[in-house]
Amino acid sequence: MALLATPWGIAGYTAALLVSRVYRQVWRYTGLPELRQLASSIVLGGVLTAALVLMQRIPDFPRSVLLLQPLLALLMLGAARAGWRTLSERRTLAQGGRRLVIVGYLQDASDALRALKGSQQWQPVGIVSPVRAEVGRSIQNVPVLGQIGALAAICESAQADAALIASPPGSPERQQALMSAAGSHLTLLTMPRPDEWLKTDSPGPRRIELEDLLGRSPVQLDAAGLADLFSGQTVMVTGAGGSIGSELCRQVARFGVGRLVCVDVSEYAIYQLEQELRAAHPQMQGAYYTANVREVERLRAIAARHRPAVVLHAAAYKHVPLMEELNEIEALRTNVLGTLNAARVAGECGARRFVMISTDKAVNPTNVMGASKRLAELMVQGVAAEHPATQYVSVRFGNVLGSSGSVVPLFAAQIARGGPVTVTHPEIVRYFMTIPEAAQLVLQAGLMGSSGQIFVLEMGEPVKIAELARMLIRLSGKTEAEIPITYTGLRPGEKLFEELLADDETTEPTPHPKLRVAKTNGGWPDIAGASRWIEEAGPAPEAHAVREWLRGHVPEYSPR
Repeated sequence: MALLATPWGIAGYTAALLVSRVYRQVWRYTGLPELRQLASSIVLGGVLTAALVLMQRIPDFPRSVLLLQPLLALLMLGAARAGWRTLSERRTLAQGGRRLVIVGYLQDASDALRALKGSQQWQPVGIVSPVRAEVGRSIQNVPVLGQIGALAAICESAQADAALIASPPGSPERQQALMSAAGSHLTLLTMPRPDEWLKTDSPGPRRIELEDLLGRSPVQLDAAGLADLFSGQTVMVTGAGGSIGSELCRQVARFGVGRLVCVDVSEYAIYQLEQELRAAHPQMQGAYYTANVREVERLRAIAARHRPAVVLHAAAYKHVPLMEELNEIEALRTNVLGTLNAARVAGECGARRFVMISTDKAVNPTNVMGASKRLAELMVQGVAAEHPATQYVSVRFGNVLGSSGSVVPLFAAQIARGGPVTVTHPEIVRYFMTIPEAAQLVLQAGLMGSSGQIFVLEMGEPVKIAELARMLIRLSGKTEAEIPITYTGLRPGEKLFEELLADDETTEPTPHPKLRVAKTNGGWPDIAGASRWIEEAGPAPEAHAVREWLRGHVPEYSPR
């Protein structure tokens, strides 16, 4: 009977395993998905075998064999795969790898272990959980050794010199892990973000960064709408060499822009941008100009040559203390006249959309820079009435992590010098977002805005600058005893907090969860009179005269 039934059993299981493509599995990485696939193919093989054997009508053939043989097949084939994976993992461990502790809830740790599966560089030796009840348990034979508060001691005991923070960005567990690791030589790592997986051939754990601790949810983009707006079109970006301007160029290039016209007053910045974009997008047509937005004829010549469909205006002076003393007229000439020039040129060349980058400092401004940006917003609204065929919008947002002139590069340089880290006031707070997030929301606002609108970006919760400094100190592996924080007092024109006007009383919602439209009062300024006064003010007007003039054109401006 066995000789008669065996060929049919072999035929049935062979057919089922071939149809299920089980032969394509890599035994070294066998897991539950592979075992489920194997089980389904064996069930199919068992059914085929039973049908073929029963059709032969073999006398006295025990029917129980047809039920037992799929179980034996699953046991043997599963054991072979499990044994092979066990041998492979032991071989990997024998080759060595950096000992690693994983920080997070059991679900987060399980996801991290799957991502590290088969890695020869890392050897997970333990888990540190924020939940006391999880201590003593294990996942994939990796034990939970303790809670986050004892992270440094646990890593020392486990002889691990790195900890992988598996909790999501912005979670309290990340900040707690950072505080627990302060003063030790422990390296804090995290898994790459989705966009980072696409940028490298061998993604793996990377050092944790400040934006991972602050946590910002990904921006939801209308990819189809943005592709329709930019694909095959000519786009001009002023201030293209700056932090926001260069990121706008990168984002626009991703959407298949036909020609990208980059304008910046800095030769070095525009050279760096040219080198980067030529390497990243060799097929894209790029035009790189050293030009000043204060020279309207130069802008007009550039726009007349390329006829941009979209103009993104990021050129501006933004450093509050510098513009507050000695350089007041420069803020007006660049931020106000430069914006007026760019807006008018966009309308004259027939651009479909013009987007100006504004700031939260334009809300109830207390400094010249903020007042100049508020006046620039009014100028854009005034020009919108002159060119109805072009959609004009402004976009306000707060501080951007890592942008030129921001506190993060300053703190990093002070830490590198051994301190101290200087903070103006212990209670000063600011809103923060990442450079890519800011640029993406600017593009989204430009797509959905109606002419004359001012958009406010959802900036999340404000962050104390002193707490930001502490996080950077501890990210560097130091403590506040080694790198002290000193308080220097508020600088000229500086507020303790910035206002975004992102509540229901002062803004209106939009279809996008991170964008709101500001409700603004008052009419448009006398554009001709304002531009004439700035041009005729001379090279060094009196500071009080500039402020008095600004108060007359920006009623909410209240200098300190």
